[in-house]
Amino acid sequence: MPSEQRKTDNLSSKKDRVEEVRVTTRLTPGSSDISSLIEPYRRELLLHCYRLLGSLHDAEDAVQEAMLRAWRHFDTFTQKGPGSLRTWLYTIATNTSLDALKKRSPRTLPTAASPAWNPQRPVAPRGAEALWLEPFPDSWLAEATENPEARYTRHESVSLAFLTALQLLPSRQRAILLLSDVLDWRAVEIAQLLEISVGAVNSALHRARVTLEKNYPSSQREMAQFYRADAATNTLLVRYLQAWETDDVDGLVALLTEDATLSMPPVPSWYQGREAIRTILLAVLFPSGVQNRWRLSPTRANGQPAFVVYRADEATRSYRAFAIQVITLDASRRDLRQVAEVTAFLGPELVTSFGFPLQLPQ
Repeated sequence: MPSEQRKTDNLSSKKDRVEEVRVTTRLTPGSSDISSLIEPYRRELLLHCYRLLGSLHDAEDAVQEAMLRAWRHFDTFTQKGPGSLRTWLYTIATNTSLDALKKRSPRTLPTAASPAWNPQRPVAPRGAEALWLEPFPDSWLAEATENPEARYTRHESVSLAFLTALQLLPSRQRAILLLSDVLDWRAVEIAQLLEISVGAVNSALHRARVTLEKNYPSSQREMAQFYRADAATNTLLVRYLQAWETDDVDGLVALLTEDATLSMPPVPSWYQGREAIRTILLAVLFPSGVQNRWRLSPTRANGQPAFVVYRADEATRSYRAFAIQVITLDASRRDLRQVAEVTAFLGPELVTSFGFPLQLPQ
Protein backbone atom coordinates (compact mmCIF):
# COMPACT_ATOMS: atom_id res chain seq x y z
CA MET A 1 0.00 0.00 0.00
CA PRO A 2 1.45 3.45 -0.84
CA SER A 3 2.82 5.35 2.13
CA GLU A 4 0.41 8.21 1.45
CA GLN A 5 -2.50 5.84 2.03
CA ARG A 6 -0.93 4.38 5.16
CA LYS A 7 -0.75 7.77 6.83
CA THR A 8 -3.10 8.25 9.73
CA ASP A 9 -5.24 11.34 10.00
CA ASN A 10 -3.81 12.39 13.33
CA LEU A 11 -5.71 15.66 13.15
CA SER A 12 -9.04 13.84 13.14
CA SER A 13 -8.75 11.65 16.22
CA LYS A 14 -11.77 10.15 17.92
CA LYS A 15 -11.60 12.77 20.63
CA ASP A 16 -11.48 15.53 18.03
CA ARG A 17 -14.46 14.11 16.15
CA VAL A 18 -16.48 13.97 19.35
CA GLU A 19 -15.59 17.59 19.94
CA GLU A 20 -16.77 18.51 16.41
CA VAL A 21 -20.20 16.99 17.11
CA ARG A 22 -20.53 19.14 20.19
CA VAL A 23 -19.38 22.23 18.30
CA THR A 24 -21.65 21.83 15.31
CA THR A 25 -24.77 20.78 17.20
CA ARG A 26 -24.72 22.97 20.28
CA LEU A 27 -22.88 26.16 19.41
CA THR A 28 -24.36 29.17 17.71
CA PRO A 29 -22.27 32.00 16.21
CA GLY A 30 -21.41 34.62 18.76
CA SER A 31 -21.59 32.22 21.71
CA SER A 32 -19.28 32.91 24.62
CA ASP A 33 -18.20 29.27 24.36
CA ILE A 34 -16.06 29.98 21.29
CA SER A 35 -12.99 30.94 23.29
CA SER A 36 -13.26 27.85 25.48
CA LEU A 37 -13.38 25.66 22.38
CA ILE A 38 -10.41 27.12 20.51
CA GLU A 39 -8.16 28.00 23.46
CA PRO A 40 -7.04 24.38 24.17
CA TYR A 41 -5.31 24.36 20.76
CA ARG A 42 -3.19 27.45 21.45
CA ARG A 43 -0.01 25.67 22.57
CA GLU A 44 0.18 23.21 19.68
CA LEU A 45 -0.56 26.03 17.22
CA LEU A 46 2.25 28.02 18.84
CA LEU A 47 4.66 25.14 18.20
CA HIS A 48 3.54 24.92 14.56
CA CYS A 49 3.97 28.67 14.03
CA TYR A 50 7.36 28.56 15.76
CA ARG A 51 8.62 25.93 13.34
CA LEU A 52 7.44 28.07 10.43
CA LEU A 53 8.73 31.41 11.75
CA GLY A 54 11.79 30.39 13.79
CA SER A 55 10.91 32.95 16.47
CA LEU A 56 9.05 32.41 19.71
CA HIS A 57 7.87 36.02 19.83
CA ASP A 58 6.76 36.03 16.19
CA ALA A 59 4.95 32.73 16.79
CA GLU A 60 3.11 34.17 19.79
CA ASP A 61 2.00 37.14 17.66
CA ALA A 62 0.89 34.84 14.83
CA VAL A 63 -1.10 32.58 17.14
CA GLN A 64 -2.75 35.54 18.80
CA GLU A 65 -3.78 36.85 15.39
CA ALA A 66 -4.95 33.39 14.30
CA MET A 67 -7.08 32.94 17.42
CA LEU A 68 -8.61 36.35 16.89
CA ARG A 69 -9.44 35.49 13.28
CA ALA A 70 -10.95 32.18 14.38
CA TRP A 71 -13.08 33.87 17.02
CA ARG A 72 -14.31 36.50 14.57
CA HIS A 73 -15.13 34.03 11.80
CA PHE A 74 -16.28 31.02 13.80
CA ASP A 75 -19.62 31.10 12.04
CA THR A 76 -17.91 30.11 8.79
CA PHE A 77 -16.71 26.91 10.47
CA THR A 78 -20.09 25.97 11.93
CA GLN A 79 -21.89 26.71 8.65
CA LYS A 80 -19.76 24.13 6.82
CA GLY A 81 -21.19 21.30 8.88
CA PRO A 82 -19.21 18.57 10.69
CA GLY A 83 -15.47 18.94 10.29
CA SER A 84 -12.22 19.05 12.22
CA LEU A 85 -11.86 22.12 14.41
CA ARG A 86 -8.15 21.39 14.74
CA THR A 87 -7.67 21.29 10.96
CA TRP A 88 -9.56 24.56 10.58
CA LEU A 89 -7.41 26.25 13.22
CA TYR A 90 -4.21 24.92 11.66
CA THR A 91 -5.36 26.37 8.35
CA ILE A 92 -5.79 29.81 9.88
CA ALA A 93 -2.49 29.62 11.80
CA THR A 94 -0.55 28.45 8.74
CA ASN A 95 -1.91 31.21 6.54
CA THR A 96 -1.30 33.81 9.25
CA SER A 97 2.33 32.68 9.49
CA LEU A 98 2.75 32.70 5.70
CA ASP A 99 1.43 36.26 5.64
CA ALA A 100 4.02 37.22 8.27
CA LEU A 101 6.84 35.57 6.30
CA LYS A 102 6.06 37.77 3.29
CA LYS A 103 7.17 40.79 5.33
CA ARG A 104 10.61 39.65 6.50
CA SER A 105 13.70 37.60 5.72
CA PRO A 106 14.23 34.01 6.93
CA ARG A 107 15.89 33.51 10.29
CA THR A 108 19.17 31.68 10.76
CA LEU A 109 22.12 31.23 13.13
CA PRO A 110 25.57 32.85 12.89
CA THR A 111 27.15 29.45 12.12
CA ALA A 112 25.10 29.26 8.91
CA ALA A 113 25.40 32.94 7.96
CA SER A 114 29.18 33.52 7.77
CA PRO A 115 32.60 31.85 8.19
CA ALA A 116 34.05 31.31 11.67
CA TRP A 117 35.48 34.46 13.24
CA ASN A 118 39.13 35.02 14.12
CA PRO A 119 39.23 35.31 17.94
CA GLN A 120 42.12 37.77 17.71
CA ARG A 121 39.83 40.29 16.01
CA PRO A 122 37.31 42.43 17.92
CA VAL A 123 33.89 40.85 18.29
CA ALA A 124 31.58 42.02 15.52
CA PRO A 125 28.83 44.43 16.62
CA ARG A 126 25.28 43.16 16.84
CA GLY A 127 23.64 43.45 13.46
CA ALA A 128 20.40 45.37 13.19
CA GLU A 129 19.35 43.75 9.90
CA ALA A 130 19.98 40.03 10.42
CA LEU A 131 17.18 37.96 11.93
CA TRP A 132 18.23 35.08 14.15
CA LEU A 133 16.47 31.98 15.36
CA GLU A 134 15.13 32.05 18.91
CA PRO A 135 15.01 29.20 21.46
CA PHE A 136 11.82 27.30 22.31
CA PRO A 137 11.13 26.04 25.87
CA ASP A 138 10.84 22.26 26.18
CA SER A 139 8.22 22.73 28.88
CA TRP A 140 5.91 23.94 26.11
CA LEU A 141 7.03 21.22 23.73
CA ALA A 142 6.03 18.54 26.24
CA GLU A 143 2.37 19.39 25.69
CA ALA A 144 2.53 18.71 21.95
CA THR A 145 1.31 15.42 20.50
CA GLU A 146 3.90 12.90 19.27
CA ASN A 147 2.99 11.20 15.99
CA PRO A 148 4.86 7.93 15.36
CA GLU A 149 3.91 8.04 11.68
CA ALA A 150 5.75 11.32 11.04
CA ARG A 151 9.13 11.45 9.31
CA TYR A 152 10.57 13.72 12.02
CA THR A 153 9.95 13.35 15.74
CA ARG A 154 8.57 16.13 17.88
CA HIS A 155 11.96 16.90 19.46
CA GLU A 156 14.00 16.64 16.27
CA SER A 157 11.60 18.98 14.46
CA VAL A 158 12.52 21.82 16.83
CA SER A 159 16.25 21.12 17.07
CA LEU A 160 18.44 24.05 16.07
CA ALA A 161 20.05 22.06 13.24
CA PHE A 162 16.67 21.14 11.74
CA LEU A 163 15.27 24.67 12.08
CA THR A 164 18.36 26.22 10.51
CA ALA A 165 18.00 23.99 7.45
CA LEU A 166 14.22 24.47 7.39
CA GLN A 167 14.59 28.23 7.15
CA LEU A 168 16.39 27.81 3.81
CA LEU A 169 13.14 26.66 2.21
CA PRO A 170 10.71 29.09 0.56
CA SER A 171 7.88 29.75 2.98
CA ARG A 172 5.27 27.64 1.17
CA GLN A 173 7.64 24.68 0.80
CA ARG A 174 8.43 25.05 4.50
CA ALA A 175 4.75 24.86 5.38
CA ILE A 176 4.16 21.85 3.13
CA LEU A 177 7.11 19.93 4.56
CA LEU A 178 6.03 20.63 8.15
CA LEU A 179 2.43 19.65 7.50
CA SER A 180 3.49 16.45 5.74
CA ASP A 181 6.63 15.25 7.52
CA VAL A 182 6.04 16.58 11.04
CA LEU A 183 2.24 16.67 11.41
CA ASP A 184 1.61 13.79 9.00
CA TRP A 185 -1.09 15.48 6.93
CA ARG A 186 -2.04 13.85 3.65
CA ALA A 187 -1.32 15.65 0.38
CA VAL A 188 -5.02 16.19 -0.27
CA GLU A 189 -5.42 17.90 3.13
CA ILE A 190 -2.45 20.19 2.46
CA ALA A 191 -3.79 21.02 -0.99
CA GLN A 192 -7.11 22.05 0.54
CA LEU A 193 -5.40 24.20 3.16
CA LEU A 194 -3.21 26.05 0.65
CA GLU A 195 -5.83 25.99 -2.13
CA ILE A 196 -3.47 24.36 -4.63
CA SER A 197 -3.49 21.03 -6.49
CA VAL A 198 -2.30 17.75 -5.00
CA GLY A 199 0.30 17.59 -7.76
CA ALA A 200 1.66 20.98 -6.71
CA VAL A 201 1.88 19.78 -3.11
CA ASN A 202 3.80 16.63 -4.06
CA SER A 203 6.16 18.59 -6.32
CA ALA A 204 6.90 21.19 -3.62
CA LEU A 205 7.36 18.47 -1.01
CA HIS A 206 9.90 16.68 -3.21
CA ARG A 207 11.91 19.89 -3.70
CA ALA A 208 11.75 20.68 0.00
CA ARG A 209 13.02 17.24 0.97
CA VAL A 210 15.92 17.48 -1.50
CA THR A 211 16.96 20.87 -0.09
CA LEU A 212 16.66 19.66 3.48
CA GLU A 213 18.76 16.57 2.81
CA LYS A 214 21.55 18.74 1.38
CA ASN A 215 21.57 21.13 4.35
CA TYR A 216 20.69 18.75 7.16
CA PRO A 217 23.28 15.95 6.90
CA SER A 218 23.11 12.71 8.81
CA SER A 219 25.74 13.88 11.32
CA GLN A 220 23.59 16.84 12.33
CA ARG A 221 20.52 14.64 12.46
CA GLU A 222 22.28 12.23 14.80
CA MET A 223 23.21 15.09 17.14
CA ALA A 224 19.64 16.42 17.00
CA GLN A 225 18.31 12.99 17.96
CA PHE A 226 20.99 12.18 20.52
CA TYR A 227 20.09 13.09 24.05
CA ARG A 228 19.97 10.60 26.87
CA ALA A 229 19.44 11.74 30.44
CA ASP A 230 21.79 9.05 31.74
CA ALA A 231 24.43 9.34 34.43
CA ALA A 232 27.26 10.18 32.01
CA THR A 233 25.29 12.99 30.38
CA ASN A 234 24.15 14.38 33.71
CA THR A 235 27.74 14.34 34.98
CA LEU A 236 28.89 16.25 31.90
CA LEU A 237 26.22 18.92 32.35
CA VAL A 238 27.03 19.31 36.07
CA ARG A 239 30.72 19.74 35.25
CA TYR A 240 29.82 22.26 32.55
CA LEU A 241 27.74 24.33 34.99
CA GLN A 242 30.42 24.19 37.67
CA ALA A 243 33.13 25.30 35.23
CA TRP A 244 31.13 28.43 34.39
CA GLU A 245 30.35 29.26 37.98
CA THR A 246 33.92 28.71 39.24
CA ASP A 247 35.64 30.59 36.36
CA ASP A 248 37.33 27.36 35.26
CA VAL A 249 38.07 28.08 31.61
CA ASP A 250 40.43 25.13 31.23
CA GLY A 251 37.84 22.78 32.69
CA LEU A 252 35.17 24.23 30.43
CA VAL A 253 37.26 23.87 27.29
CA ALA A 254 38.13 20.28 28.24
CA LEU A 255 34.44 19.38 27.96
CA LEU A 256 34.32 20.49 24.30
CA THR A 257 35.02 18.47 21.17
CA GLU A 258 38.08 19.51 19.17
CA ASP A 259 35.93 21.24 16.53
CA ALA A 260 33.23 22.58 18.88
CA THR A 261 31.47 25.84 18.02
CA LEU A 262 30.38 28.81 20.11
CA SER A 263 27.87 31.32 18.77
CA MET A 264 26.03 34.15 20.51
CA PRO A 265 23.16 35.53 18.43
CA PRO A 266 22.46 38.41 17.84
CA VAL A 267 26.27 38.79 17.74
CA PRO A 268 27.25 37.65 14.21
CA SER A 269 30.73 36.44 15.27
CA TRP A 270 31.08 32.75 16.04
CA TYR A 271 34.07 30.61 16.93
CA GLN A 272 35.20 27.09 16.11
CA GLY A 273 37.75 24.86 17.83
CA ARG A 274 38.90 24.60 21.41
CA GLU A 275 41.68 27.17 21.17
CA ALA A 276 39.53 29.77 19.42
CA ILE A 277 36.83 29.31 22.05
CA ARG A 278 39.39 29.48 24.87
CA THR A 279 40.69 32.76 23.49
CA ILE A 280 37.28 34.42 23.29
CA LEU A 281 36.25 33.09 26.70
CA LEU A 282 39.31 34.65 28.35
CA ALA A 283 39.01 37.90 26.41
CA VAL A 284 35.29 38.57 26.76
CA LEU A 285 33.42 36.25 29.11
CA PHE A 286 36.05 35.58 31.81
CA PRO A 287 38.19 38.75 31.86
CA SER A 288 41.17 38.91 34.18
CA GLY A 289 40.40 40.15 37.68
CA VAL A 290 36.68 39.33 37.52
CA GLN A 291 35.43 36.39 39.57
CA ASN A 292 32.09 34.74 40.24
CA ARG A 293 30.59 36.51 37.27
CA TRP A 294 28.17 33.80 36.16
CA ARG A 295 25.30 31.76 37.55
CA LEU A 296 23.60 29.02 35.49
CA SER A 297 20.26 27.28 36.00
CA PRO A 298 19.54 24.05 34.08
CA THR A 299 16.58 23.92 31.72
CA ARG A 300 15.80 22.47 28.29
CA ALA A 301 15.23 24.14 24.93
CA ASN A 302 14.61 22.84 21.41
CA GLY A 303 14.76 19.23 22.60
CA GLN A 304 18.29 19.81 23.94
CA PRO A 305 19.97 20.52 27.30
CA ALA A 306 20.08 24.24 28.06
CA PHE A 307 20.97 26.74 30.78
CA VAL A 308 19.56 30.07 31.83
CA VAL A 309 22.61 32.31 32.27
CA TYR A 310 22.81 35.17 34.79
CA ARG A 311 25.60 37.77 34.97
CA ALA A 312 26.70 39.54 38.17
CA ASP A 313 25.64 43.17 38.53
CA GLU A 314 27.64 44.81 41.31
CA ALA A 315 25.53 47.97 41.25
CA THR A 316 22.44 46.05 42.37
CA ARG A 317 24.28 43.23 44.16
CA SER A 318 22.38 40.68 42.12
CA TYR A 319 22.65 38.41 39.13
CA ARG A 320 20.71 39.64 36.10
CA ALA A 321 19.35 37.48 33.27
CA PHE A 322 21.80 37.43 30.38
CA ALA A 323 21.15 34.55 27.94
CA ILE A 324 19.74 31.13 27.17
CA GLN A 325 22.49 28.64 26.32
CA VAL A 326 21.44 25.65 24.22
CA ILE A 327 23.88 22.72 24.32
CA THR A 328 24.32 20.22 21.49
CA LEU A 329 26.02 16.98 22.51
CA ASP A 330 28.41 15.05 20.29
CA ALA A 331 26.79 11.93 18.86
CA SER A 332 29.85 10.39 17.20
CA ARG A 333 30.99 8.55 20.33
CA ARG A 334 28.34 7.15 22.65
CA ASP A 335 30.99 6.17 25.21
CA LEU A 336 32.30 9.73 25.61
CA ARG A 337 30.08 12.68 26.45
CA GLN A 338 31.30 16.01 25.04
CA VAL A 339 29.78 19.31 24.00
CA ALA A 340 29.77 19.88 20.23
CA GLU A 341 27.94 23.21 20.04
CA VAL A 342 27.10 26.03 22.43
CA THR A 343 24.50 28.48 21.15
CA ALA A 344 24.00 31.36 23.57
CA PHE A 345 20.93 33.42 22.74
CA LEU A 346 21.70 36.79 24.30
CA GLY A 347 18.80 38.74 25.73
CA PRO A 348 17.21 38.87 29.19
CA GLU A 349 13.71 38.96 27.69
CA LEU A 350 14.03 35.29 26.68
CA VAL A 351 14.37 34.11 30.28
CA THR A 352 10.78 34.76 31.34
CA SER A 353 9.47 32.48 28.55
CA PHE A 354 11.36 29.66 30.28
CA GLY A 355 9.71 30.42 33.61
CA PHE A 356 12.78 31.97 35.27
CA PRO A 357 13.09 35.35 36.99
CA LEU A 358 14.98 38.28 35.50
CA GLN A 359 17.10 38.63 38.64
CA LEU A 360 18.70 36.43 41.30
CA PRO A 361 20.10 37.53 44.67
CA GLN A 362 23.89 37.66 44.84
